[in-house]
Amino acid sequence: MCGRYATTADPATLAVELDAVNETGESGGPDSADYNVAPTTPVLTVVARHDHGDPASPVRRRIRRMRWGLVPSYATEPGKGAPLFNARSETVATKAAFKTSLRFKRCLVPMDGWYEWQTEPTAGSKAAKAVKVPYYMSRGDGQRMFMAGLWSVWHDPEAPTSPPLLSTTILTTDAVDQLANVHDRMPLILPPDRWDAWLDPDSVGHPDLIRPSLESAAEVEVRRVSRKVNSVRNNGPDLLAPDTGEQAGEQISLL
Repeated sequence: MCGRYATTADPATLAVELDAVNETGESGGPDSADYNVAPTTPVLTVVARHDHGDPASPVRRRIRRMRWGLVPSYATEPGKGAPLFNARSETVATKAAFKTSLRFKRCLVPMDGWYEWQTEPTAGSKAAKAVKVPYYMSRGDGQRMFMAGLWSVWHDPEAPTSPPLLSTTILTTDAVDQLANVHDRMPLILPPDRWDAWLDPDSVGHPDLIRPSLESAAEVEVRRVSRKVNSVRNNGPDLLAPDTGEQAGEQISLL
């Protein structure tokens, strides 16, 4: 599943590119880049909503930060249990944690690319110790991708006047073409011609949109990268550099 990704998007630039309102309160800049995004990190999302309290107002795209790992509105507290950072597209309409968000709160999650790991033996090792080897999937032309996501609003029952917690999850689907050689799942890439229908707050139910875009998947290239990405302590553009596989093995730390 997609449990790590890289993004260089900043909210101000993204708002201009998408003709959206930047609701993050951030001006953006080079510090916005994150090359090792992990679950529970606050991430950028794109939603489309009416003005608050005015359902007759025009729908506008809006850039918001949300916790990566959806917290259902009915949860007793955030952070309890494993973070819901992925949702299987095949069952999202029936799972209690996701079905309401699928109907009323859909979003886009921008990213430059994502990581997946394969277990491979260490070359030359008599014991053939297995290591987790990371691969990075990104568009060959370097353009940003937008993944189908869901979001939720959680209110602390113990502090009703505190700001709500916004959280998101990324939909996954069966991997296709060359991506299936790395992992059997991949994030659901939404091409631009599906964005408006997916984000439309006045429409519910989009089974025709929850399918892989073969054209979008064909634009994605795969390369082996440094095992430094295995630790969330490491973060920088060097994580994306092609790797020859000559480094000593190290164990992956997912969180």
